[in-house]
Amino acid sequence: MRNTSLCYMEHGGSYLMLHRVKKTVDENKDKWIGIGGKFEEGESPEDCVLREVREETGLTLRSWRYRGIVTFVSDEWGTEYMHLFTSDDFTGTLRECDEGVLEWIEKEKLPSLPIWEGDKIFLRLLDTDEPFFSLKLCYRGDRLDSAVLNGKKL
Repeated sequence: MRNTSLCYMEHGGSYLMLHRVKKTVDENKDKWIGIGGKFEEGESPEDCVLREVREETGLTLRSWRYRGIVTFVSDEWGTEYMHLFTSDDFTGTLRECDEGVLEWIEKEKLPSLPIWEGDKIFLRLLDTDEPFFSLKLCYRGDRLDSAVLNGKKL
């Protein structure tokens, strides 16, 4: 079981997205995702998201909002607890990422990109400013098999 963080950094109606195209073995290969990664020993969700944003983008979050926890259950990749954040307050200069291509994408264009089906659910929750939520997404291969929001099946 893994703990990860993911941050959707917003600016001018767009999110900074990472197109995962550089690693050969990558559960997110060819998908567009937010900025984040795995916890290191002793890190809190906040420690992890701050470090991952800095490592992957060169930017530093000045403030952020912890939005929810997403439990991914996969028949191929195991279980992951993803701590989900948003931020529109950061500083620094964007740099190249060794895990993929960084690009600012307008929010309304995200569903047309190759993203995980379950990501569409939590992106909608972010856009409607849902209070802190728990979302469980179960996958068989790349197919979303079930989704449960705050204990209720969707």
